[in-house]
Amino acid sequence: MSNIVVQKFGGTSLADTDRFKAVAKIIKDTSKKGKKVVAVVSAMAGETQRLIDLAKEVQEIPDPREYDALISSGEQVSVALLAMTLRNEKVNSKSYTAFQLGLRTDDYHGKARINSIDTKNILKDISADITPVITGFQGINEQGDITTLGRGGSDTSAVALAVALEAQECQIYTDVDGVYTTDPNVYEKAKKIDKLTFEEMLELSSLGAKVLQIRSVEFASKYNMPIRVKSSFTNDEGTLINGEENMEDALISGVTHTSDDAKLTIRKVPDIPGIAAKILDPISSKGIEVDIIIQNVSEDKTTDFTFTVKREKSQETKNILSNLSKEFGGGEIELNEDISKVSLVGVGMKSHAGVAATMFKTLAEKNINIEMISTSEIKISVVVKEDLAHEAVKSLHDAFNLEK
Repeated sequence: MSNIVVQKFGGTSLADTDRFKAVAKIIKDTSKKGKKVVAVVSAMAGETQRLIDLAKEVQEIPDPREYDALISSGEQVSVALLAMTLRNEKVNSKSYTAFQLGLRTDDYHGKARINSIDTKNILKDISADITPVITGFQGINEQGDITTLGRGGSDTSAVALAVALEAQECQIYTDVDGVYTTDPNVYEKAKKIDKLTFEEMLELSSLGAKVLQIRSVEFASKYNMPIRVKSSFTNDEGTLINGEENMEDALISGVTHTSDDAKLTIRKVPDIPGIAAKILDPISSKGIEVDIIIQNVSEDKTTDFTFTVKREKSQETKNILSNLSKEFGGGEIELNEDISKVSLVGVGMKSHAGVAATMFKTLAEKNINIEMISTSEIKISVVVKEDLAHEAVKSLHDAFNLEK
């Protein structure tokens, strides 16, 4: 088994020079245990947002190439500072930008995808007992331009490096000590989860859990790279995420909720074959992701078509629907931003019946109306009024005894 461990440190772990010293100690202590550490870092806390604000002060819609060059510069500060801090702790270290490393991406500025990673220099450093410190979030395209991997992209950088290096695991250090059964800020009974499957973490990430970027989990799942979510502020073992399922898996692993969704309805469109495609094609062509969909058919051979999108895309979507309604001779367009998606996730649902019934009964007892429902093999999501979301989360957390 490989003794390489990739450790990624986010902005809260690198808030100031004292935090850099704490991170250096984590790396040093891990090395003392016989592990070869490769560190991946984000920008210092608040730095990326500061750079974003600067860009928008000088250009309302920043040029994508220059924007990526600007907002990725915070990571270059972090790698140099951490390498210097490690050297001060008598740990031989060397910093790398994406350009120096050879982390190649496609040309999609702002949300680039990784094509390849040149590990030659890293492996050479590891064999010479040098700890590489690498910029997360950034890459370079074939033209040599800096690209960025999107919000939370340092997680993806770390997992991709772990895969390329055939590491033992990828450790993601944050300001929380693992993944919880629900948001601890919403419910004080939230409990840390010791182990999750990739499948469960993918669902949790896509449904509102903000611990890991979903692309990093997809990458880890594809290449079966274990991820461990840990805190740089404590010594807790954190949450291990891998591809292993066992008979002891909990029925429900977690309850999530979102606060950034919107519901749209286009009324009285013709109930004919292909109408759903005609509605959704113009929306998807604008890069707008549609989630839960409901189609209701009435006796007059028309249909009401309802779906959810991210709130930031709701007005753009409404404009598209307005044009379609005129084309189809449809009815009014309704937009509701006062919603939240509450979800149960658990691999145990595969082999247990009655989860949906318990969920719906629990919400009914709290007089919480369900507006939409979506299910998968390990997930049940419902749409409720946003001001009832926290109560829904708490009641479901209690109903399934997740604090135990």
